[in-house]
Amino acid sequence: MNSTPKETIIKTNFGKINGEDIHLFTLTNKAGNQVSITNYGGIVTQWISADKNGKMSSIVLGFNELEKYVLDNPHFGALVGRYANRIAKGKFAIGNKEYTLATNNGENHIHGGIHNFSKVTWSAAIDEVSHALVLSYLSKDGEEGYPGNLSVTVRYRFTDDNELIIDYAAETDKTTVLNLTNHCYFNLTGDVNNKVTDHTIQINASHYTPVNEHQIPTGVIASVAGTPYDFTTAEKIGTRINETDGGYDHNYVIDNPSVKKATAIVTEESSGRKLEVYTDQPGIQFYTGNSLDGSHHTNDGQAITRQSAFCLETQHFPDSPNQPSFPSTLLHPGEKYHTITKYRLTTAQR
Repeated sequence: MNSTPKETIIKTNFGKINGEDIHLFTLTNKAGNQVSITNYGGIVTQWISADKNGKMSSIVLGFNELEKYVLDNPHFGALVGRYANRIAKGKFAIGNKEYTLATNNGENHIHGGIHNFSKVTWSAAIDEVSHALVLSYLSKDGEEGYPGNLSVTVRYRFTDDNELIIDYAAETDKTTVLNLTNHCYFNLTGDVNNKVTDHTIQINASHYTPVNEHQIPTGVIASVAGTPYDFTTAEKIGTRINETDGGYDHNYVIDNPSVKKATAIVTEESSGRKLEVYTDQPGIQFYTGNSLDGSHHTNDGQAITRQSAFCLETQHFPDSPNQPSFPSTLLHPGEKYHTITKYRLTTAQR
């Protein structure tokens, strides 16, 4: 009898929303590591892998109950869009036409609005050939204030090399703006009681986009040299975090973005885990969970508090629709939006 582990995708019920069945898809690779994703919000609910001591735990924050995602939460594990990150005062123009969006982050718009992509049910299919979960959604013209009927497809693939590959594609019938990302919160120890300030990070970005008091870019692309935002060489997240205004929540301008060269590398000594992020996007938002206030709890009841997780959101720059010097986020009819992000997890041998 052949007992060799086999790649699988298992579909299970995850609850109902407005009478509609929601499912959880668990992708298992040949090493027995697992990533679970629900078609509600395209949310990654867990990524289970062994640490250097053989202990299995999830390196992403998430819940085992659908209801906790339906209630307000800080986009744990979710697909966000149409526009990830912030748009100043919820307004932008395409040509002579101005569009108005929800202001759901103080006076600004964030992550696509109130009923954004993390709050919708995606159609789901399993691609047995490429061992991928394929999610699709039609965002209708005017949804959350955005123009155009936007057809979006996101493929999640989990490889035997412990890589979570996210492939985004979209088309529109009217010129619109688009900036998609995944909002996983990581803690490589698998325990939110361990602050991520002890993780070590390197970000291959020699520039970043400074922000004003409302977290909106000033329009300047500045050097990280001599600032607490310089992670061009690896150092602990907490080394200079107190020199920032409440923690890291900044967009880094990636040096030579490529899915073949790591943009960011995070290591954690006690677990032996290393997370590498690869992307073809021009930016990556490094966020240290500054707003986590203990109001959410893990499945085993632990409070999720400030700096108990970090995010590395691959993206275009915040407020690009209002910043002509930033790379454009316009998508025109007849064009195909396509971008790939890869998260690769390895573990040191004991």
